Amino acid sequence: MRTAVLIVIVVLLGLFAVLNTNALMFPHTLSLGFATYRGVPMGLILLIVATLLTLLFYFWAGISSLRAQADSAKLLRDMEALRSSLDSAEGSRFAQLQNHLDSRLSALPSSQGDELAAIHARIDALQRDVSLQLAQLDDYLKRRLG
Repeated sequence: MRTAVLIVIVVLLGLFAVLNTNALMFPHTLSLGFATYRGVPMGLILLIVATLLTLLFYFWAGISSLRAQADSAKLLRDMEALRSSLDSAEGSRFAQLQNHLDSRLSALPSSQGDELAAIHARIDALQRDVSLQLAQLDDYLKRRLG
């Protein structure tokens, strides 16, 4: 886009120079304060200065754009390094979690077996107690009824 604008400006300045050649080349007296020049084409000097300023600002904008792109590239590299660092940290946390869960799951069957044995023993004890109470109730009812 900048190149297209630069080309348009330079073409317009060239067209202006071609259409106004006589006025641009008309001799003038130029005073710089410490020196005076006679018969200088003032219009041509102003046209050249305008063209040089246009080129100067074009290249300045290009350099600014390159700096912005370099900053963006540096930021992207930093973000990629941070992302990889966070991924590795997250990976190590997942590995720690996996190890913890594996140790807990490996400990679970032995404690579960002990708990199951305790539950079965309790169920057997309750079953014997209920059977004993039913036998006593049966004996009581037989004595009372006959």
